Amino acid sequence: MPQITIFTPTYNRAYCLHKCYESMKRQKNKDFIWLIIDDGSTDNTQLLVEQWKQNDNGFEIKYIYKENGGMHTGYNTAYKHINTELAMNVDSDDYLTDTAIDDILYFWNKNKRSDVGGIYALDIFDNGEVIGEPFPDDLKEFKGWGYKYIYYNTDGKKKVHKNRGDKKFIGVTDIIKQYPDIPVFEGEKYYSLYYKQHRIEADYSILIYNKPVCVVEYMEDGSSNNMFSQYVKNPKGFCDERKFVIDNSPSLYLCLNSSIHYVAESKIANNKNYLSEVKRKLPVILSIPAGNLLYWYIRKKVK
Repeated sequence: MPQITIFTPTYNRAYCLHKCYESMKRQKNKDFIWLIIDDGSTDNTQLLVEQWKQNDNGFEIKYIYKENGGMHTGYNTAYKHINTELAMNVDSDDYLTDTAIDDILYFWNKNKRSDVGGIYALDIFDNGEVIGEPFPDDLKEFKGWGYKYIYYNTDGKKKVHKNRGDKKFIGVTDIIKQYPDIPVFEGEKYYSLYYKQHRIEADYSILIYNKPVCVVEYMEDGSSNNMFSQYVKNPKGFCDERKFVIDNSPSLYLCLNSSIHYVAESKIANNKNYLSEVKRKLPVILSIPAGNLLYWYIRKKVK
């Protein structure tokens, strides 16, 4: 059994998926499985993958076709079919660095413990520039909260790191499977992919591997470049995520920021009972004026 599964949810990305495949072939360490979750593609993705499976790749390619439901449903499907020790997502428009598998497995086998739920590593652009910024050198691991702000201890001092830019999460499969599926709301096709990570960070230590393992490209048709329209199309999912941050964040800033979004997205979802659905009501009450302004701004952006 290989030690890690790289899973790739994809939807009509046959035109760029080859970059991901070529990066898999370049790995010297082939101790991995590539699992492709086809989220209802109508292009030639399946034919392309079947052709690749016939090649002498040195690693196993698995392909699963499912009804279109959004990337988060692709994650849910992937986790049900992953049996390797580790699991890592690589998007269909991204690809591995040339030594990614070697680097990840060497780091994990050297540092793994039963109380560790995963690893954070770096993403880079194709010019080698780190997305956002690297982790500070003294941040080796943390536990409790890692969304946008990471709280950690070093040399007896409490510190906080503002995490800028996307990072790559490599999860311990058995621990990932302890938590519920990412929620699915009828008629919506987007939910934050941070759902399980929130919960893993609260219960387990997360190791920091301060080196790049994935090259990221933000495509015009990607969710990151269409966030305002996602707010309008998927308000229930966004509200559900905001509620978790409001009720659990150790940071007042994050709590208020999520409260503002929660008010705006609740208005989009036409949910008049939003205040009764959170435990920490005061931040939401204080955020109502700003949330109303954000609601109208979002509406203006997606006309």
